[in-house]
Amino acid sequence: MDSALDKMETSEAACVPDMEGGDTTDARPDRSARSPVITNSKKKAKELSPASSTNIQQRFVAQPYLYNMNYAHVGKCVIINNENFQRSTGVATRSGTSKDAQDIQNCFQNLGFQVFIKKDQTCEEMEALLKKVAEEDHSDNACFACVLLSHGKEGIIYGTDGMIPIKDLTTPFRGDRCRTLVGKPKLFFIQACRGTQLDTGIEADAASDSDSEDEGTSPKNKIPVEADFLLAYSTVEGYYAWRNGKRGSWFIQSLCKVLTEHGRQLEIMHILTRVNFMVATGYESEHTDPDFDKKKQVPCITSMLTKELYFQT
Repeated sequence: MDSALDKMETSEAACVPDMEGGDTTDARPDRSARSPVITNSKKKAKELSPASSTNIQQRFVAQPYLYNMNYAHVGKCVIINNENFQRSTGVATRSGTSKDAQDIQNCFQNLGFQVFIKKDQTCEEMEALLKKVAEEDHSDNACFACVLLSHGKEGIIYGTDGMIPIKDLTTPFRGDRCRTLVGKPKLFFIQACRGTQLDTGIEADAASDSDSEDEGTSPKNKIPVEADFLLAYSTVEGYYAWRNGKRGSWFIQSLCKVLTEHGRQLEIMHILTRVNFMVATGYESEHTDPDFDKKKQVPCITSMLTKELYFQT
C-alpha cells in the first residue's frame, strides 16, 4: 500500500511546489518540474467571518454535561513545529509554519495554557516527547492540548526523518495510559495533508440548515479509554491541506482568529465549526496551472468528547 501511495504522490500532477510567499500544501512530496505562480487567496477570511452577536451567545448548559475547568491550571499545550526535513524524506521546507507556531502559541497562552514549542523533531523525538508529557502528573490541570504542524498523509504525520502514525502520538493519552487526564478533554490540532486529492468546490445557490439534538447518556461506572479526545484536522481524509509561505496555513490562521475573538465565550465545537466556515468560504487557491487553480479546503473534526468544553467557565 505504501508503495502505491508513493507513486501516486510523486507523480507530476500530484505535486504542488512550495513557492516563496505563495500557497502550497502540506503533502509529500513538493517536488515538481513546473514553475507556477500562486497568488494570495481570492477572499480574505476576515471578510467572510460570521458576525458576532453578544445577544445570542448566552450559554444554556447543564452541569452534568459540562467539563469541569475548576482546576489550578488550564493545562499544558505542546506545539510540534516541523519546518525542515532530511533530504531522504523527499519533502520540502514548510515555509510559513513559523508564523503558525507563533500565532497558535499566543492563542493558547491567552487562554491560560502553559505552552511548550518543539521545532524540527524526528519521529522518535515526537513520540518520546508526548509519551513523557503523558506520564506527567496532570491532576491540577483541566485538560491537555497538542498542535502538530508538519507534512502528512492519511493517518500519518512527518518527523524530520520520516513518517509516524498519528495514533502513536495520541495513544499515550488514553485513559488506561494517562490516569491523571481521565475524564478530561485531550485536544489535538493537526495541520498536515491527508492525501493528494484536490477539492474543486461547487457553486451553491442556497444553504440548507438542519437541526438535531443529541440524546444524553446514562452515567456508567467505567468510561472508554478512547473517550474525551478531540482531533481537529486541517482537511478532510484524502485531501491536500493548504499553507501560505508568508501568512501561514489556512486552518491554523482561521483557528487563531476564532480563538482570539471567541475562545473564552464559545464551546469548542462551536469554535471549530466557525473555523470550518472560515476555511471553506474564505479561501480559494489561484494558480497558473489549472490543475491547482480555484481549489478549496474544509477542515474535519473528529470528536470523542463526552461533555461540552468552555475554556472559561
